[in-house]
Amino acid sequence: SQTEETVSCGSGIILYEENSELYMLTNYHVVEGASSLKVIMSDGKSYEAKLVGSDNITDLAVIKIEATGLQAAEFGSSSDLEAGDTVMAIGNPGGLELSSSVTQGIVSALNRLITSSDSGYTMDCIQTDTAINPGNSGGALVNMYGQVVGINSSKIVAEGFEGLGFAIPIDDAQSVISNLKEYGYVKDRAVLGITGQYLDSMSARFYGLTPGM
Repeated sequence: SQTEETVSCGSGIILYEENSELYMLTNYHVVEGASSLKVIMSDGKSYEAKLVGSDNITDLAVIKIEATGLQAAEFGSSSDLEAGDTVMAIGNPGGLELSSSVTQGIVSALNRLITSSDSGYTMDCIQTDTAINPGNSGGALVNMYGQVVGINSSKIVAEGFEGLGFAIPIDDAQSVISNLKEYGYVKDRAVLGITGQYLDSMSARFYGLTPGM
């Protein structure tokens, strides 16, 4: 009768408070497949959380907790960033033992097209040499005014590579956040609307068609 429970840890950003509920932003891959969610603040206080909505294409998710009086993040504009700007990553690299860590670096490049190894989708990202480690996912990338300009999401992990972290621009995330809060998913996203089926040689002969897709 033994059971096994897998626990993963990420970071998050307080968006705003509404009707005694606090809405927070994190990455989709942080909450993917979770049977329960818990938010632990920097002072150690914990809250049971509920998933409001998530989107694997943009790797974003909105969750909420029942809480009041906690300060929301201040948001800047990622379109104001330039290569060479100083930025900081805030999060929990390695989990709770190193929670609320801050690392500093620069914006290495803008508009990097990065393909997710999980979803296969390509996103426009901010490249930074700020140290981003497992557990930083979903945390804030802030400018020197303390304003959130990106959501830390990934890094390149391979021999010979170092200092290649990527963040989702906050300007791109805002419309997704609004959709997730209102609908639980991204509404009105264009899709091709075509599905395929493989036709083997036997079925093809029966219907007088050519084998293939």
